[in-house]
Amino acid sequence: MKVVVGGGSGFVGRELTRLLKSKGHEVTVVSRQPGPGKITWSELESSGLPACDGAVNLAGENLMNPLRWWNESYKKDLFSSRIDTTKALSSAIAAASSPPRSWVLVSGVACYQPSLTQQYTEDSPWTPFDLLSRLVQEWEAAAQLPESLVQTTRQVVIRPGAVLGRDGGAIKQMWLPFWLGVGGTLGSGRQPFPWIHVADLAGMIAHFLESPPEAPPTSSSPSPQVYNGVAPALNTNHDFTKEFGRVLRRPTLFPVPAFVMNATLGAERAVVMTQGQKVIPKRTLEAGYQYQYPDLSSALKEIVG
Repeated sequence: MKVVVGGGSGFVGRELTRLLKSKGHEVTVVSRQPGPGKITWSELESSGLPACDGAVNLAGENLMNPLRWWNESYKKDLFSSRIDTTKALSSAIAAASSPPRSWVLVSGVACYQPSLTQQYTEDSPWTPFDLLSRLVQEWEAAAQLPESLVQTTRQVVIRPGAVLGRDGGAIKQMWLPFWLGVGGTLGSGRQPFPWIHVADLAGMIAHFLESPPEAPPTSSSPSPQVYNGVAPALNTNHDFTKEFGRVLRRPTLFPVPAFVMNATLGAERAVVMTQGQKVIPKRTLEAGYQYQYPDLSSALKEIVG
């Protein structure tokens, strides 16, 4: 199988590329920089989509980039880096003489409104309520293919929570303070913490690329198949903090108040850390995906070990 991966040089993209290649698949990465096994975004737009069986988009500016201050320029980059690359791939798919069998977009759970009690499945209705949920709405809309491709290209949207892995994501920024023994809960610690191990997110993407498509929609409207990319365990930030400290054998006695997070990250960005959603991977489990790391203990032991 030949797969084109937008943003394949990032944290999740590197894991996905390793996994696909280990399975004998051929991967072409779409990146800002040229190189072996790569094409640039400008080459994609000028020369079209390389012949492939599946396409994936993982591209996007890091929401938690510690080197960037939360301002209008950063917000603009968050939107354009996701929406423009998604439009570029969806347009290339639509124009391809032989479109891929599968088109997978990885977005996020920020579409679901934070709540201490509400549980969300892929069937839960939602409407934009803040900046990040509006981003998800526009991001997923950019992936829509024309009606003429409904019967030929399977459209999949995976909405992951916090992606855990040693080489990037949330853990990379938390590692040093926790290792030094100054880690702690964020905000109240009671907020839900939807998460997934990076190996499972890559595995989930590969699962939907490799599995036969479901029956085509009865309507002519091209509706994507949505899957929540989270572990089946329901955890809070307190659960994560205590388990990470236990696996590292470090104390976790220094909570970070919400107002500190708001001041350092910007209130619109800090909600990702200080608030959360109880997200259930109902369709993901029904689709037969087998998690490697279904609970925090196994995930964090692999990362630390």
